[in-house]
Formats: sequence, C-alpha cells, structure tokens
Amino acid sequence: MSAGQKVKAEMERVAGRAVKKAAHAMGKETLAAKGAALEARGEARRVKGKGKDRFR
Repeated sequence: MSAGQKVKAEMERVAGRAVKKAAHAMGKETLAAKGAALEARGEARRVKGKGKDRFR
C-alpha cells in the first residue's frame, strides 16, 4: 500500500470520526450515520492495506 493510500485511509477515518461526533452533539443523527460510514470506509481501506502489506 502506497503512502498516499495510507494517508487517504487515515484521513477518512479521522474526518468520519469528527463528523460523527459533531453531528451527534448537535442531534443530527443522519449526518452522524454518514460520518460513521466514512469512518468505516477509512477503516476498511486501512485493513485492506495491512493485508496487502503482509503478503509482500
């Protein structure tokens, strides 16, 4: 996994977590769910990258 892909995955996780927490604090549950989805997508990218790196 290239460094750019690792950064992208980490930024998705961080941004998703921030959106989720901010939206939850404001009571906007749909936006909180979108933030959680973004965080999950970043986590999935990270796990996929770790798997690829192990096979090298």
